[in-house]
Amino acid sequence: MDVSALLGLENPLMDRPRPAYGWGVDLDGLTELRAEFNERGWNRKATGWMLAQMFVGLVIALSGYTVFLLAEPLWIRIIAMVVSTYGSLAVATNTHTWTHNGGSSKRWVNDLVGFFGYPVFLNLSLTYWRYSHIVVHHTAPNVMGVDGDCDFPPFFVSTDKELEKSSGAARFYYEHIQHFLFPVILWVHTFLRQRKSWLHIISHLRNPAKRKRHHWIDLGCMMLYWVLWVGVPAMFLPLEHVFVAQVIRIAALGYPLFAVLAPAHYPHEAGCVTKGNWPKDFLALQTATTVNFRTGFLGSYACSGLQYQIEHHLFPSYSHVYYPKMAPYVQRFCEERGFPYRTVGWAEGMWKVLMIFKTPKVEAPDLETLRARIDRQGL
Repeated sequence: MDVSALLGLENPLMDRPRPAYGWGVDLDGLTELRAEFNERGWNRKATGWMLAQMFVGLVIALSGYTVFLLAEPLWIRIIAMVVSTYGSLAVATNTHTWTHNGGSSKRWVNDLVGFFGYPVFLNLSLTYWRYSHIVVHHTAPNVMGVDGDCDFPPFFVSTDKELEKSSGAARFYYEHIQHFLFPVILWVHTFLRQRKSWLHIISHLRNPAKRKRHHWIDLGCMMLYWVLWVGVPAMFLPLEHVFVAQVIRIAALGYPLFAVLAPAHYPHEAGCVTKGNWPKDFLALQTATTVNFRTGFLGSYACSGLQYQIEHHLFPSYSHVYYPKMAPYVQRFCEERGFPYRTVGWAEGMWKVLMIFKTPKVEAPDLETLRARIDRQGL
């Protein structure tokens, strides 16, 4: 499926939105803003700084995990896993920038770090991530029926239209039970992404028309994960002990990883729109479906710029190192031209995420309706 062609938008990997018509279009203004950022040097790749951030995350993750494997007292092991999870989260979010070619001016360097950070370190397919996140999500954020990141059925529903399709026991579950159940099972979040990763790789490798060299590299890195994280430790510790530890490691990452990815696109403020033949507008779609969230020092390091989602969606190939400097300019740009620019607290954002499963979001039929709703409700 050519999602970019479907929505009339250009692939975000190019970092150049196609001219469109609709709500408040000002792509010339965006071009001028990009030119100003380039003059300030914010388009340069902060490769050394990003590698240093990655190294710190790796040290934290591996040190904590080693203590978890070897320590005896349960309380020490719990603390060690918390520490390791924090480091793993930093590695995952740092890798995200490299997958957008934001870490280095050399594509092979971005690929190298991407293959290490996702399939080798987390058993997440890089080719699957680039398709589902960069090609689909960035082109069509919160477009229901296109963006898989906001697709929760049949286990959960998050919009009024999804709820309207249900009846009987299913509707009772969605209205009265799902908001209690959702937080309980968030530990499966990373496992579900791993499952989709394997299905993506297998389906492409089985199809001669789809498989590419990167799919084979991806498969090799996914298998290397099991060698490094299970095979090597099993040479010194019981296999069942190592395997259970690895399951706990991935399960523990589910909650914080969701906490980083969810506040930007799931709260009511981050509108959603039904797939359809409505006028396409790059700036309106990106800003109406995205919100920023605030973090402290530790949270900022763990998020690697993902708290600046609006900046990231408008300038996806820029290094997250520059997002704090870019934010005031982007906010002023949006406010002067009538585009939404919303920021919530991190805890507030997570609470609002959980609330969409109690009171589903209103799914707009088109961007113009979404705009009117944002203006009317002051979202």
